[in-house]
Amino acid sequence: MKRSGKYIVSRKIDQIFINLYDVYKFILRFFKEVLFPPYEFKEVVRQCYEIGYKSLPLITLTGFITGLVFTKQSRPSLADFGATSWLPSLVSIAIIRALAPLVTALITAGKVGSQIGAELGSMNVTEQIDAMEVSGTNPFKFLVVTRMLATTFMIPLLAVYTCIVSLIGSYINVNQNEQTSYSSFVVSALQNISFLDLFSSIIKTTLFGFTIGAVGCYQGYNSSKGTEGVGKAANSAVVVSMFLIFIEEILVVQIVNAIR
Repeated sequence: MKRSGKYIVSRKIDQIFINLYDVYKFILRFFKEVLFPPYEFKEVVRQCYEIGYKSLPLITLTGFITGLVFTKQSRPSLADFGATSWLPSLVSIAIIRALAPLVTALITAGKVGSQIGAELGSMNVTEQIDAMEVSGTNPFKFLVVTRMLATTFMIPLLAVYTCIVSLIGSYINVNQNEQTSYSSFVVSALQNISFLDLFSSIIKTTLFGFTIGAVGCYQGYNSSKGTEGVGKAANSAVVVSMFLIFIEEILVVQIVNAIR
C-alpha cells in the first residue's frame, strides 16, 4: 500500500511538471507564430468584435453598479469623520487602481474564457482542427493566435471603459447626496491619480487579457475527445484564469508598491 501510495503521488507530481512543460511550449509557439506571416488580420478584428463589443452590455452594467455601490458603501465611513468631500478621490483611486481592472478581468474570464474554451473544445471534438491541418491552414495561428491577440488588446480597453462607467455611477450617487457638480467631481476624482496608477492598470489588464486568452485557448485546443471534454475545457478555462488573475494582481500590486 505504501509503495502504491508513493507511486500515485509520484505520478501526480510528474503530471504537474508535464503540464507545465506543455504550457511553456504552447506559449512559446504563440510568440513564434505571431511574429511570422501569414497574418490573420481579419480574424483578429473579428475576434476583437466578439470579445470587446459583445461584452459591452455586461461590462456596462457591472461597472455602473460597482461605482454606485462602492460609493454608497463608503459614504457612512467617511461621514463619521466628516470627510465626505474626499469621497470622489477615494472612489477614483479604488476604481482605477484595483476595482476596474479586476472586475473587468473576472467578468471577461467568465464570459470570454469559457466561450473560447468551449468553442475550441467543440472544434477539437468534431475534428475541425484536424480538417484545417489537412486543408493546409495553420489552425494554431488562425484559432489560437488571433484569440490571444484579441483578448490582450481588448481587455485593457474594456477596463478603461469600466473606469469611466464606474465613475459615472459614483458621480450619480455623489450628486444625489451632496449636489456636487460634474466639474468639481472630476477635479476631485483625478487630483490624486498619478501616471503610475494609470500605467500599472494598463500593464495589469494587458497581462490579464493575455492570461485569459492563453488559458482559454490552451484548455480548448488540448481538450480531450468527447462532449465531456468540452465542458471540462470551458470550466477549466474560467477557474484557472480567475486563479491566475488573483495571483498576478498580488504580484503587480507588490511591484507597484515597491516602486511607489
